[in-house]
Amino acid sequence: MESLSVAAIQLTSSNAWHENLLEVKRLVSAAAKDGARLVVLPENVFLFDGKGMRRLAESDVQQQILTEVSELAKTLNIYLVIGSHPSIQTESGQSVPSGRVRQTLWVIGPDGDLLDRYDKIHLFDVTVDDKAGSYLESEVIEPGDLLPKVVDVDGFKVGLSICYDVRFPELYRQLSEQGAELLLVPAAFTYVTGKAHWATLLAARAIENQCFVLGVNQCGWHNEKRQTYGHSSLYSPFGEKQLSLSEEPGYFVQQIHKSDLIKCRDKMPCLSHRRL
Repeated sequence: MESLSVAAIQLTSSNAWHENLLEVKRLVSAAAKDGARLVVLPENVFLFDGKGMRRLAESDVQQQILTEVSELAKTLNIYLVIGSHPSIQTESGQSVPSGRVRQTLWVIGPDGDLLDRYDKIHLFDVTVDDKAGSYLESEVIEPGDLLPKVVDVDGFKVGLSICYDVRFPELYRQLSEQGAELLLVPAAFTYVTGKAHWATLLAARAIENQCFVLGVNQCGWHNEKRQTYGHSSLYSPFGEKQLSLSEEPGYFVQQIHKSDLIKCRDKMPCLSHRRL
């Protein structure tokens, strides 16, 4: 395929998984009706509660959510990306140590089957000048294996990442070297760090790899301490913002074209100019 219709779903997820799932179904169905073929959900989509992730992953609800989302993709005939959802098993089937989970991105195909997964590599252990103050993802999340992932979506090579990964350009260069044409960044960027760096980081990853970049963020207040930035955006291989949301839940659908990517790389063949 020479073009692909992509959608970003922006949410204000809470710790009530059933309410989050209903909102996902509503917005994903609307995006599919508008022609989206690849629909991307943000990080922490079904549960915005780090301490509750292990409990959810061990419960019967875990399979119920994945089954319903798989059925949604099949019914709508779309590729659906769960930006992150906790898993208590690694990709090789080993158990994650008690108390922690893998922060896993799931790619579901139009037949409802799981195509691939990516486990978040870089964990957000930082201090931020907001109401939360400090974040320590490593308390509840085990870092993923160093396995950059590229999946095929209707002939487009799609590179996978999650949130804090976007600050580490070496990951995206590896995805580019594996042929990535579109880079996905589902996220839950805090309001403070998002306002400072979200747009800059997405544009930089697009420019340096000459790829489309789709950043899909959470937005709004999730509890009394946690606020995310929103501004889900699509960037061209030249680093131009093509479409963006604001700070409210919603979605957009946009078609991307391989010809734009080829034109950018032909005019400015930076990747071939690298000296190692």
